Parts: sequence; C-alpha cells; structure tokens
Amino acid sequence: MAKQHPQPIDDYAMIGDRSTAALVGRDGSIDWLCLPHFDSHACFAALLGESEHGRWLVGPLHEASTTRRYVAGSLVLETTHETATGTVMVTDAMPTTSGRSDVVRIIEGISGEVELEQELVVRFGYGAIPPWFRRTRERGEEMLVAVAGPDRLVLRGPALPRADGHRHRSTFTVREGDRLVLDMCWQNSWLPIAESVGEAEVVRTTVAESSDWLRALDYEGPYMEAVQTSVLVLRALTDITTGGILAAPTTSLPEEPGGERNWDYRFTWLRDASLTVDAMLAVRLTEKVGLWRNWLLRAIAGDPEDMRIMYRRDGGRELDERVLEHLPGYGGAAPVRIGNGAACQRQHDVLGQVMLTLGRLRELGLDDSHDAWHMQRALLDELAQHWQEPDQGLWEMRGDPQYFTHSRAMMWAAFDCGVRAIESGCEGDPSRWIALRDALREEVLTRGFDESTGSFRQHYATSEVDASLLQLPTIGIIDATDPRFLGTLARIEQDLLVDGIPLRYRTTGVDGLAGGEHPFVLCGFWLVSAYAQAGRLDDAEALMDRLVALRNDVGLLAEEIDPTTGRHWGNFPQAFSHLGLVIAATELATARGADAGLAPDGDRSLETQRS
Repeated sequence: MAKQHPQPIDDYAMIGDRSTAALVGRDGSIDWLCLPHFDSHACFAALLGESEHGRWLVGPLHEASTTRRYVAGSLVLETTHETATGTVMVTDAMPTTSGRSDVVRIIEGISGEVELEQELVVRFGYGAIPPWFRRTRERGEEMLVAVAGPDRLVLRGPALPRADGHRHRSTFTVREGDRLVLDMCWQNSWLPIAESVGEAEVVRTTVAESSDWLRALDYEGPYMEAVQTSVLVLRALTDITTGGILAAPTTSLPEEPGGERNWDYRFTWLRDASLTVDAMLAVRLTEKVGLWRNWLLRAIAGDPEDMRIMYRRDGGRELDERVLEHLPGYGGAAPVRIGNGAACQRQHDVLGQVMLTLGRLRELGLDDSHDAWHMQRALLDELAQHWQEPDQGLWEMRGDPQYFTHSRAMMWAAFDCGVRAIESGCEGDPSRWIALRDALREEVLTRGFDESTGSFRQHYATSEVDASLLQLPTIGIIDATDPRFLGTLARIEQDLLVDGIPLRYRTTGVDGLAGGEHPFVLCGFWLVSAYAQAGRLDDAEALMDRLVALRNDVGLLAEEIDPTTGRHWGNFPQAFSHLGLVIAATELATARGADAGLAPDGDRSLETQRS
C-alpha cells in the first residue's frame, strides 16, 4: 500500500468532551482519537502512520474548497465543503457524557448536491489491533459494531459503510435540505449497547456548556477572540473528572520534519498545571480554578522526596516510556513514543512555579488550607536538602545535569514564596529559607551572569543564552529595566530569533539529542511579556500580532512554528502555547494601560519585582 502523505499539523482542528479529544483534518478525516481518556490507547492513529492505522473519514469525494470555524463560544467544529456541484456542511462535536464517549457528525446539504465518501478503519491499541465487526439492528436502528477485548465502538446513521477488505466504505449524495446524522459511541464491550446520545440536543447543549463557562471570563483588552479560544482549549484539555490538564492530546508529533524529538505529551506537568491556573487568574476566572488547584494539591501529596514533575491525568505515576515499532510516525518521523522518560528527572524549577501559583491563590483566599501549607513546607524543606545539586532544567534535557540559571532562579522564587507566606501569617520559622533565598539570589546574579557577554547564561558552564531567561523579571528576581536583563534580551534577540520568534535554545548538544527544532511558541509569548515589562510596547504589540496571526484557521497553536512557512510542528494543540497567549495578552493590556496613564484593572503580571 502506498504511504499516506500526512496533512500538515495545522490542518487539524480539535474537538473533545473533556475526557478525551479527537483531531479532525481539513479533509474530514478523524486521524487521532484515544478512548475513553486522553491517555488511553488510540483507536484512530493515522496521524502517526497511514490510514490503515485507523481513521474515520467523512468528506467530499471530489475536489472541494473547504472552510472551517468553531461555533462561537465553543469547540464545536463546522466544516463547509464547496464543490463544483454544491455545498455541504459537516458539524463535529463530542458531547459530555458519563461512562461512554461519543463523536457526532451532522451532515447538512446547503446547496446543490455533493457526493461524500465515508471510510471507517478502526484499529485499537494505537493502530495494532483490528476489531471484530458485525452489523446488527436494535431498537429499530441499524448499527455497525466493532469489538476488541474491553473496547466497543458502535456507529449509527444512514449510509453505514460496508466491508471492503480491512476497511469499511460508503459513498452517498447529500442534496440541499438534507440532514444526516452519524453517531459513534465507545463503551466497554461487556455493557449493553447504549441508546443514541440524541443528536438534536448535542450541538445546542455542547455549545451552551462552554459558552456559559466562558461568560465568567473577565478580560477587556486586545486579542479578545484569541484569548477566548485559548481559554476554551485549556478547558478542553482539562480532564472533567480529575482536573488534570494535558500538555497536549497527542504524542510524538515531531519538532522538525523526520526528526527524533518526538514525545508523549498526554500527561499533566506540575509546571503546566500551575501556569494554567495563572492564566485563568489573569482573566479573572477565579471561580473556575478549583479543578486545577485540587489536582495540584493531590498530586504533590505524599513523601516530599517522591514529588514528580509530571503525572497521569488522574495523578498516577505509571509513565514508563516505550517505542511503538509498528507505527512509522508522522511523515516518517520515528520513533513513536508512549510514556515519558522525563517523569523521573529532577527539575528544580517546578516547585518554584508551584509555590508562585499557590501563593497567588492564598492571596486571593483560595488556598488557605492548613494541610496544603503543611505540604508546601515539607516540599521546601526537601528542596533545601538538594538545592546545591544540578538538574535537567525546564526543557527536560537528556544530556548531563547542569546548574541552569532558570532553575536556580526558580528555587529562589520557591523559598521567597515560603518566606512571604510565613510573613503573612502562615505557621513556620523562615530563617533557614531566608538564608537559602538570599544565597540563591546572589548566586544567580553572579554565577548566572556572564560579564564577558553582558548577559545571563543558560547554565553556569556556558556562555549560551536560553529563552527561559526571559522569565527572570516575571518571577521577580530582577527588574526588566535592569541593564543585566536588557543585555540578556539583546543576546536572545541576536542568538535565538528566527524571523523574529525565539528558539528555546541552540541545540548544540546540551540536550543529548540529534537534530534541531523550530521556534517555540511559548517563548514567543514570553518575549512579548519581556518587551512589555521593559517598556518596549510597540515591539511587544508587533510580536503579539505576529504570533496571533500564526494560529491556524480555527485559532489553534502547536508547540512550535516555522515562521517562514507558517507550518506548525510538535504536539498539537499545545497548552503551553495557549496559556502563554492568555498571559501575554493580559501583560500587554496592563502595560498599555499604564503607558496611557490609566489605572490598570488589577495587577495582570504573575509577580512583581522584589529586590
């Protein structure tokens, strides 16, 4: 069989039910879906291989001009195909259900007539396990049933596809005024087949739920549509039951064509969860952070020495990394990995980010639990035992541990947050933390700063810079107008920018991997914030305009972008990218208001500078 040419990553849109998510291509093919949870195995895995690894295509048989949009206030997807003979619209939604997962596809004839094709290839186990298919009729409905072990998919609707070798196919004509509904439902195979989800209510209810949630957003500033879409993406990536937020719903999408930097992001990082809370607080979704906050507190509970940097969506720790040899990878980019070997790394910056976020929640009266503070004290005391050790850093380097400047600064932030908590009335003696905080600040400002280049450095054994240094003013260890930071900003502009958007760092071997990568979207938004904090508002706004324009046609962002082609790379859509957009928009809005002499609507920055 000829190899399938992959669609560009940015040609996909995401739909989801807050337990899992599907990627729908511009051609109408669902090429990625894990059931029933984000971190379950995929039943459609064509994204990382060929159509034979599983997909569900519903699209025009002949050439078409295609446009897409999300229904306002939601991630319900409308795709309109215009052909030489007519126009048809397909609405894709995943309603929130319990004990099952549904994908509903509503096909409407808009004008003329359009021939559509349907191809269903179900392969459980990430494209490895073909199910047993049977056609049956229950409660007057004809249905196609696929079963393999604990998994069962049931497809209902007109023009059900028929077996064609190892696939199921059908073609049918949709005329003006026609309305066809295809409903696919996953359940455990031993349960009675559930009734149809009820298509008449699917779109209305799904849109209403997200629109009602979005109404609590309190933000009046530029980039409103982009902020709203990003907030909806973060909500969609949050497990509705556990509160764990996924870094992305995908695994192993490469950071460059054919590259090996392919990682499984279907897990919850403490850092990402904390920054998501920050993003929600920045747009005043204060009453909506409970799920994230509670997940965070449950995840860090236990022996302080055993705190991980990431967990499964339910807080589980089974993240062993392995390679799926049967999948060739996106565009041949191997290996395809599930699990993540970075889970056991030591990354000193993580606790700093957690403490910053919990400190903000405490100031808002949302984290005043004695047990929560007791855990934070234990974690800080554990950090005090290891603060002199090197680590793998924010970017999860797989090379030798180093003394990364960002990690050292974030440890300063962790102890600073602990000291300020005690000063505000929390129980404890801050004397040891004060000593460590002061020692770390002195160390960062001396060993972390390279006098020969006039810039902070990536780690103490190099003169290279790293985009994580853009965060130094945000956490408060130095002011954005300090000459040392301005020198760092200039070095980052000189050494890391690709067509105006920063790389994370130069991949010169420190990360222990071959190949390179594209500019990192989150770092672009960090640069927006750094420009705004340094008073370079025109530069901040110009870069923000550029980044927002690089979103795909439905407003989604991958992990990385090639700014010369606009192609997206890495896992998609990426929570880091979208939370970065939200925070940068609020930083810029606040900076513009201050520049105009207006009283800012509260402090939008994550932290203020402390000397």
